[in-house]
Amino acid sequence: MDRTVGSGDAVSPTHQEGGWPTARSLFFASMNEPTILIIPGLRDHVEQHWQTLLERELPRVASVPPMGRTELDCAARVAAIERTAQSISGPLVIVAHSGGVVMAMHWAQHTQRPVLGALLATPPDFESPMPAGNPSLDALRKGGWLPVPRARLPFPSIVAASRNDPLASFERATEMAQAWGSRLVDLGEVGHLNPASGFGPWPQARQLIEQLGTEAQAAEAACLSQPQRY
Repeated sequence: MDRTVGSGDAVSPTHQEGGWPTARSLFFASMNEPTILIIPGLRDHVEQHWQTLLERELPRVASVPPMGRTELDCAARVAAIERTAQSISGPLVIVAHSGGVVMAMHWAQHTQRPVLGALLATPPDFESPMPAGNPSLDALRKGGWLPVPRARLPFPSIVAASRNDPLASFERATEMAQAWGSRLVDLGEVGHLNPASGFGPWPQARQLIEQLGTEAQAAEAACLSQPQRY
C-alpha cells in the first residue's frame, strides 16, 4: 500500500507481480531515457540481491561499487556516489537500498547533480541500536553517518518500507519518509528486503521506478505552469 506521508489520503494497494505496468512506457522508451543509479548498502557484491538482478535487467544502469561492511567512512562512500553520478549523462534515477539510502541522503545534501527521482528501499534506523552483526552506534558516529540527514529532498522520492524490518521499525521509516518529503509505500512483511528475507527478485522495484517517472513529469509540468516573474 502507498500514501504520501501526512497527506491524509486513504491508503491504496500497489502490490503487482512482474512486468511493466504499461507495455509502452514513455518514461523508459523516450529519447531522454534515464539511467538508473544503484546504490547498495553496507554489503559486498551479492549475486542474488534484487539490486544485482535489476542491474542485469534494465537497459541503462550504473552501480556504485559495494564497499563491504568494514569500511565505514561515509564521506568515502558519498564521494563514490558523486563520481559515478557525474560520469552519467542525461536523466538520473537513484535506486538505493538499506545503508545505501543513508548514503544517498548525505550525498543529496551536497551534490549539484540533477536527479529525476529516487527509490529508497527499507532505510535502516542508524540512530537506534541494531541487531548483532551490524555496525554499532559508536562506529556509525565515528564514520560520519550520524545524524542521518532529515532535509526535504529536491526531487520526487519513494520510501518503500517493511512492516517487520529488523533494522528499522515501520514507524521510524515513516518518520524518515515524512522528513524527506517522500511518498511512503507499505511493502507489508518483507523483512529487510534482501536475500536473507527471501529476496531475490523484487519485481515491484521496476513498477515503483516507473511511478517515479510519472511523478517527476507531473512535478515538471506543475513548475512550468507557474507564472514567470521578471
